[in-house]
Amino acid sequence: MKHAGKASQAALRLIIASFLLLAAILAAAYIAKFLAGAIVALTFFLVGVWILFALFTFYFFRDPTATVPRGKNLVVSPAHGTIDVIDETSENEFMGGKCKRISIFLNVFNVHVQQAPTTAQVAYLKHTSGLFLNAMKTDSATHNENVLIGLVPSENPTEKIGVRLIAGLIARRIIPWVVVGDTIAAGERISLVQFGSRADLYLPLHYKISANIGDKVVGGETILATKE
Repeated sequence: MKHAGKASQAALRLIIASFLLLAAILAAAYIAKFLAGAIVALTFFLVGVWILFALFTFYFFRDPTATVPRGKNLVVSPAHGTIDVIDETSENEFMGGKCKRISIFLNVFNVHVQQAPTTAQVAYLKHTSGLFLNAMKTDSATHNENVLIGLVPSENPTEKIGVRLIAGLIARRIIPWVVVGDTIAAGERISLVQFGSRADLYLPLHYKISANIGDKVVGGETILATKE
């Protein structure tokens, strides 16, 4: 599938960068001979910390392939995490007003690759700079750095579905893998948010939500709503 392996590549880049930093520290340690004993002891500690960091980074950037459910007019979860808000809100940038919202909180142990909620064409993509407040707060979408992806479903081309990716206290980088004009399949990888975040799904008011607050959802697999 498209974008397979990109999360692992991002993890590898971070690990290589951290290894180069570690190598520089070790080189400085051996140059400072008068501190040799203390530095060597610190070296083992740093190596241990780096090994733990490398293992966690590979775990964090894991990228499972979604098993997408079959059926018409289905909307699947765009993210892995826990639903903590289901409500109606106003989203004027793409949806054009009132819509339903399902908000998913991603902790640092969730998969952080996002999937397309339905087969659609990317009609809108906007990055908005902002703060990095705790993403556990549901109003973080108002203040935090975020990326809004607007989709026109292939099955219902007169309608709109939006996905807003929201940075958090730890997450500082949102990496979209799609551009305006792309046609994407339901469950296809569309983005990566590094280290903790939130994803908001915007739906037309007449869509029937089949999820509940507190549900643990799997990106590209869990059905969140259907068109009535």
